[in-house]
Amino acid sequence: MRIKRKLTIDELAECLALSRSTVYYWVRDLPIPSSGPGGGFAPAASRRGNIAMQVKYRRMREEAYREGLESFAELAEDPTFRDFISLYIAEGFKRNRNVVSIANSDPAVVRFATGWLRRLTDRRPKFYLQYHADQDLDDLRASWAITLDIEPEAIRLQRKSNSNQMTGRIWRCKHGVMTTRLDDTLLRARVQAWMDRLKTDWL
Repeated sequence: MRIKRKLTIDELAECLALSRSTVYYWVRDLPIPSSGPGGGFAPAASRRGNIAMQVKYRRMREEAYREGLESFAELAEDPTFRDFISLYIAEGFKRNRNVVSIANSDPAVVRFATGWLRRLTDRRPKFYLQYHADQDLDDLRASWAITLDIEPEAIRLQRKSNSNQMTGRIWRCKHGVMTTRLDDTLLRARVQAWMDRLKTDWL
């Protein structure tokens, strides 16, 4: 299936109902398929270039995934690493293979997750705060800036879409919802490996 049908690790895992880590170990020595757009009106040289680029980045992602599997045991010597991965399984954004992102309204949770993300990459995270229309933005920014050890101006504001519909609400998100985001494809691949590895332990 890997060679003849040119399926990726994700596609193989879905077809076989197995974890990506298991499939990876099975096919890691097989060639990475050169799948990509082969039709349309693009010139042949352009198609070859696009395919080569896709293969290059697929190889980089799969290498990062392998590194993630191999580094799990060492990182897990710090028990809070497992806590972080468990938290990401529950709260992390998983729809985009190029983005590592986690959101929460609890300052302790966000501080903890952000601390681990800073340890795992040299890239600077971006911060987005969702707020309600009746909240004090200066106070919110100042509070989160202290919690995350950043400048208040580093926090980008996003008004919650339902903020005008909750004037009679009993519960309110006192601190808003903070998102820590990293645009880091290779870290995302490693995070996926760590999630898969931890879930294997749970099973």
